[in-house]
Amino acid sequence: QVELVESGGGLVQPGGSLRLSCAASGSIFNINAMGWYRQAPGKQRELVAEITRDGNTNYAEFVKGRFTISRDNFKNTVYLQMNTLKPEDTAVYYCNVQALVLRVGRTSSWGQGTQVTVSS
Repeated sequence: QVELVESGGGLVQPGGSLRLSCAASGSIFNINAMGWYRQAPGKQRELVAEITRDGNTNYAEFVKGRFTISRDNFKNTVYLQMNTLKPEDTAVYYCNVQALVLRVGRTSSWGQGTQVTVSS
């Protein structure tokens, strides 16, 4: 159906930056919303940012002004530029893609997750 491959996580010092990528492939007719979520140990998964096909964005309050979500519709790829990272941003980050898949219909797919650790 839809395969998602994430990249870009790692260890960074407070105040640093990282850029996450998530590429979608498969029998995709089109992709609607794409988003990033995160889950810290002992906490529920939460929305970080999302972007529609037309480029409308929505951000969680705790990342506004620091993170930027973007997408490349030709590459079926969504990005998350994370600046001014804080220790509390440490979590596993997951991408989510809402797509219309040939012979299947509407789907919601999750990436495998990429670890982001902010520590000195």
